[in-house]
Amino acid sequence: MAGLILFGAFFVLLLLNVPIGLSLGISSILTLLYENLPVSMVTINMYSATSKFVLLAIPFFILGGNIMEKSGISQRLIDFCKSLVGHRKSGMALVCVIVACFFAAISGSGPATVAALGMIIIPAMVKAGYDKASSTALMSTSGAIGIIIPPSITFVIYGSITGTSVGSLFASGIVPGILMGALLLTAMMWMSRKRELKLMPKASAKERWSSFKDAFWGLMMPVIILGGIYGGIFTPTEAAAVSALYGLLVGLFIYKSIRIRDILEILKDSVSQTAVVMFIVGTASLFAWVLTVTGMAASASNMLIDICNGNKYIFLLIINVILLIAGCFIDANSASYIFVPILFPVAASLGIDAVHLGCIMVMNMAIGLVTPPVGVNLYVGCGIADVSLKDISKAVLPFVAVSILTLLLVTYIPQISMAIPNLVK
Repeated sequence: MAGLILFGAFFVLLLLNVPIGLSLGISSILTLLYENLPVSMVTINMYSATSKFVLLAIPFFILGGNIMEKSGISQRLIDFCKSLVGHRKSGMALVCVIVACFFAAISGSGPATVAALGMIIIPAMVKAGYDKASSTALMSTSGAIGIIIPPSITFVIYGSITGTSVGSLFASGIVPGILMGALLLTAMMWMSRKRELKLMPKASAKERWSSFKDAFWGLMMPVIILGGIYGGIFTPTEAAAVSALYGLLVGLFIYKSIRIRDILEILKDSVSQTAVVMFIVGTASLFAWVLTVTGMAASASNMLIDICNGNKYIFLLIINVILLIAGCFIDANSASYIFVPILFPVAASLGIDAVHLGCIMVMNMAIGLVTPPVGVNLYVGCGIADVSLKDISKAVLPFVAVSILTLLLVTYIPQISMAIPNLVK
């Protein structure tokens, strides 16, 4: 009965368009009341969930991403990629995917990547001969790479729940993120093979050098973050703070695109975004605690063990099916708190590496960013390009298909995600 109240209330509230953070919190409180558990656990649990040191990385990465977005780094990255590949057939599709991967290594957020780049790239792709729906779908799906390639807020949250090294989790997302980008590009080239695409003039060596110099300081941000982490100079949390400071110095004194009076607005935006994320973290943690204390998580884990009968390949398939369905309805951070307590013990018992499991889960959640009806990236793309949800939902299907193909490759060939973590251990 407790499970019916918890999940029933949660999905009813979602159907009523109640924000997901409130849906998680209200359904958890109703279950606590039914089970006669102390309601004081709400505040205690939410406080303990959000007071972890590793979660300090979230506001700093959000702040760093906002600073770099306001400093005009997105336009500079686009100009640099145009100078390299803009003259090739499918050049603008190349630019879209490559810049999304670069910006993902700055923002750590899928919707932020789409918002920062979409306003520039989508019109440019339409001008080059691509249709608007496919252009928006490619931008939205490429933006989902933002939570796979480090730094990734979702990896930080998974690490905080399981105690897994965030640095290793970051490393696990590099190759899968690049592979996903390559397959997305391949799909777009195949879909556009019969289109008459306009080619840009080939940039001269001088123009390429000029655009590289202009984008250099933005390109250095992921180098500083990842180099500092894997070089043992600072922790992922400290790296997040360094990224915010570095972005501010670049915006104020090098690009000079941020003024002193802009800092307050950037801080306000960052605080607002952080509050949303941390409220969801708090209520999702409460939801997960209710799952655990009522025995539902253990029961679900035992049921999975019985179904798998010790076969980790069947378990991995079940994980993907569950998370792909869940991604259609709930966001990545909430999914982490709901499913990790159930899936992590089973994975450990089957000998699945915690880092590999984290990469699989985050890739599922990335695909969830572009699957209706709650694909956040799709809504951001629709708002930017003025495309209907119906049109973009059709156009995104080939990109979802190749994303799932990438997921399956990463799931069943662990070396894809584990190669770099094993090198930096």
